[in-house]
Amino acid sequence: MTRLDVNFFDYGILFIYFALVVAIGLLARRAVATSEDFLLSGRSLPAWVTGLAFISANLGAIEILGMAANGAQYGLSTVHFYWIGAVPAMVFLGLVMMPFYYGSRVRSVPEYTRRRFNNASHLLNGISFSVSSVLSAGVNLYALALVIQALVGWPKWLAIVVAAGFVLAYITLGGLSGAIYNEVLQFFVIIAGLIPLLIIGLKGVGGWSGLKEKVAANAATPTMQQHAFDTWAGTGIGHWTNPLGDWLGIAMGLGFALSFGYWTTNFTEVQRALSAKNLSAAERTPLIGAFPKIFIPALTILPGLIAIAVVPKFGQAGSGTTYNDAIPLLMKTYLPNGTLGIALAGLLAAFMAGMAANVSSFNTVFTYDIWQTYIKKHMPDTHYLNVGRLVTVAGILIGIGTAFIASQFSNIMNYIQTLFSFFNAPLFIVFIVGLVWKRTSPWGGFWGQLAGIIGAVVWQYGVGPNLAYFHAGQTMDGELNAQMVNFYGAMTAVVVGAVVTVAVSLATKPKPTGELAGLVYGVPDPEAGDPHEGYVRKWYESPKVLGYTALGIVVVLSIIFI
Repeated sequence: MTRLDVNFFDYGILFIYFALVVAIGLLARRAVATSEDFLLSGRSLPAWVTGLAFISANLGAIEILGMAANGAQYGLSTVHFYWIGAVPAMVFLGLVMMPFYYGSRVRSVPEYTRRRFNNASHLLNGISFSVSSVLSAGVNLYALALVIQALVGWPKWLAIVVAAGFVLAYITLGGLSGAIYNEVLQFFVIIAGLIPLLIIGLKGVGGWSGLKEKVAANAATPTMQQHAFDTWAGTGIGHWTNPLGDWLGIAMGLGFALSFGYWTTNFTEVQRALSAKNLSAAERTPLIGAFPKIFIPALTILPGLIAIAVVPKFGQAGSGTTYNDAIPLLMKTYLPNGTLGIALAGLLAAFMAGMAANVSSFNTVFTYDIWQTYIKKHMPDTHYLNVGRLVTVAGILIGIGTAFIASQFSNIMNYIQTLFSFFNAPLFIVFIVGLVWKRTSPWGGFWGQLAGIIGAVVWQYGVGPNLAYFHAGQTMDGELNAQMVNFYGAMTAVVVGAVVTVAVSLATKPKPTGELAGLVYGVPDPEAGDPHEGYVRKWYESPKVLGYTALGIVVVLSIIFI
């Protein structure tokens, strides 16, 4: 990556930022007395804190570098990752799923699978989530290392190790509270870093009309030259010309399988809501996060298009650049010293937030769902607190290894969506079937999830890439549309998972209805009472008002940018 021209003022801003990060970790440590304090913040945080942390945890390398890379490779249709692939599922999580998660007092998503299905389903989910978490942590760590490499010119391996040390410090000190309060700080730092880049970049290319003209002239493929600013146009099945693919893959693969799989069953996100102080705050957590999520595309996707406009042959073979380089290259091109320091702090904040979210959820699942449940039962709470801290260190070390895996991909969003199709989509469909159908058996849940994972892997490495339909001879000059393969891979996981779950459930014994209280629709827990009791909401705090307002804004924007 090209070395950034930073001076003492930029380094001063970065020093202040990192001092605040460590200080927050030290302050949060004072509130850590039990394993629940360390791993779930004692379930004591207000909705505005968990809501901002919820969206900040997602604003990692996947969001910043990955969506900018997608903007450069697939164009404005990348907004579907937000308006179809995020907000509806976030609303569903708040209005439908959180009453089950929070009301049942589970400590993690895998724990819900143990109570709804059986130990085999629980262990499979715990292991698959742990693998997914450390692989995703590697993505954020790799991106963080890229920025450090650009700052000081260190070798990539050294930059990765140093970057890991920053994250390790504040999570080990303050646990989930340290991560969450840092995520709130990081949210504002990220926004402050990206807004100047967007404004200066757009001005530099001549505004919106100038951006369109330059992208049409400089894009790598005829498809991007003609359709970079289309969202729904050209998504016909059979002959698609939209850079992202056809409408079936976008609507069902991204909008349903990947989106709902990630936002409703990925514990990295759900953990933030579970740390809220009551059910009302837990329900509002993803709904509060939905509002910034609607408008973040302007800060992430457009820089990818601006990079095409200003960097010669950006992302093309032989150019010395990859799609992941979009934002750092724009920072070098446009930002003066001082502003550059703020933008760098925003980038580092994003990558640290993403990795911290992955590691803090990994240590919770490993400690509670694997270690406490299957390895060391009935130990004093201090034992699990210490295990949580040790697992945090282990997660960081494993993330160092997986960072080198992420470095092999020119577009990290393609990589991460592959992981989601493997681990999130199969679990989601098993959850939904088990949530609405009492007859779903424990072994139906296990075999459905396993079959979905296998189906996605077989599709990704044996079927999808070999089908001519996904090689855009008709659309993108013979290149494999990796995102479209991911969309259909997630659809495969959902279909296979659903069929196997239902078939095995019909052939095996279901759980007695009495064991499903509070875990399935139509089977309330008579001993739970009303989880909302004692909390009087103002009208604007109503989850339904927040959720439906967010959906309404999405509909309006989708019509404007159709």
